[in-house]
Amino acid sequence: MDFLVKSSSVETLKTSALVLTVNEQLQLDTQGQLIDNLCAGAITAHLKAGDIKGKLGQTLLLHNLANLKAQRVLLVGIGKDEHLSDRSVRKLISSVLNIFKSLSIKDAALAFAELTIKDRDAYASTRLISECLADGLYVFDQFKSEKAPATQLKKITFVSTKEQQNQVSSACEHGKAIAAGMAFTRDLGNMPPNICHPRYLAEQAKQLAKQHKKLDVEVLEEKQLKALGAGALLAVAQGSDQPPRMIIMNYQGADKSQQPYVLVGKGITFDSGGISLKPGAGMDEMKYDMGGAASVLGTFKTLLELQLPINVIGVLTCAENMPSGGATRPGDIVTTMSGLTVEILNTDAEGRLVLCDALTYVKRFNPQAVVNVATLTGACIVALGSNTSGLMGNNPELVASLLSAGTKASDVAWELPLFDDYQEQLDSPFADIANIGGPKAGSITAGCFLSRFTKDYPWAHLDIAGTAWISGGKEKGATGRPVPLLSQYLLDRVQ
Repeated sequence: MDFLVKSSSVETLKTSALVLTVNEQLQLDTQGQLIDNLCAGAITAHLKAGDIKGKLGQTLLLHNLANLKAQRVLLVGIGKDEHLSDRSVRKLISSVLNIFKSLSIKDAALAFAELTIKDRDAYASTRLISECLADGLYVFDQFKSEKAPATQLKKITFVSTKEQQNQVSSACEHGKAIAAGMAFTRDLGNMPPNICHPRYLAEQAKQLAKQHKKLDVEVLEEKQLKALGAGALLAVAQGSDQPPRMIIMNYQGADKSQQPYVLVGKGITFDSGGISLKPGAGMDEMKYDMGGAASVLGTFKTLLELQLPINVIGVLTCAENMPSGGATRPGDIVTTMSGLTVEILNTDAEGRLVLCDALTYVKRFNPQAVVNVATLTGACIVALGSNTSGLMGNNPELVASLLSAGTKASDVAWELPLFDDYQEQLDSPFADIANIGGPKAGSITAGCFLSRFTKDYPWAHLDIAGTAWISGGKEKGATGRPVPLLSQYLLDRVQ
């Protein structure tokens, strides 16, 4: 979808649908009042007749109003609050898109210049709206015999003031790129695991590199991983016929002398739990256990579209966790790339094993900061639900910057503690460390495990187990999170 920005008068816009807002006091904004005056009070007549109450998301479609070039006017309710919340904006845009889809509208104009969203300026408001519009048109029907009708909506015009125009234009550019990254992440997450295996993710990374000169991709296979001593990653993969991969993506948008930022993604393309087998119910959703790797790939998609002047490394640790005669057993001890030994008490705590070798590997890049992203623990869903990602780290400034980015991007995270008191839960009588810390504070002890491998650089860990996908029901599917948060973090580093 294309986004345009115009500061011309709304009555002169030639469009299939002009969208105006009305609140529960049945008040139109300045642009709405102008349109109402031009069409001799036709909108006011509908409001007085009670055809729309102005409740959030309520819509009323009007045809062929006099003295307008717009074919239709769509009134949309914004509720009674003076400043909309991010959640209210999502509901509002969803209602508008439902009308557009039902009418096969190809283009529309949004007269939202006076719409106020809590704690957001013109840039931040427009970016949220543009992301919601693009993401709201997402469809995944590659494996359906009967495809969904093709989206007719191709162009959205934002009507802005001249003072807002630069901010709104920038927001549209960024919003479109972030939505493209989210769609890429969602496609990868929704792909069935018999197709989306570690080699497939490597192929997707290589395809990105073919399309963009600033990106180089290296793929490490089993022989190379053994030479590096990646014993933890290899242990997770040894129960599967699918070979593991470590994918290194190197984006050079700035001078080579500038230290890179590093994103590390967990890419378990199917997680049966291994010998510590998961319950059968809902196991189909374990294809989403590569959500961390998918979100790093999606963030790189955004990064490449925006061509940001920054250096970024992405490292994806990809494997399939399966039970077999060759699988890792509870009680096995493996040696990580760092040299630390790990007693594997539960083979379903495999994400931290593939990540720890990557976190050792990335030291060679002399990073400014490292952020790992993983669908790591069910305990994070118990703690924070499905709206908020968990966040831990060893550097307060890095943690604060990620929390801020999440707020700006409407892709929020919440910090959990990494106090030393939790570390002793990982003590093992036989190895340097155990891979689980018991039933208490499971998300935190997973973070404590990872922290053992990150002492040489600023590091943060995002647990997206609750936010990477919607579980169950007809809405089941990947969400594209935390691409907005990660993209905003990189935008902030540039700015």
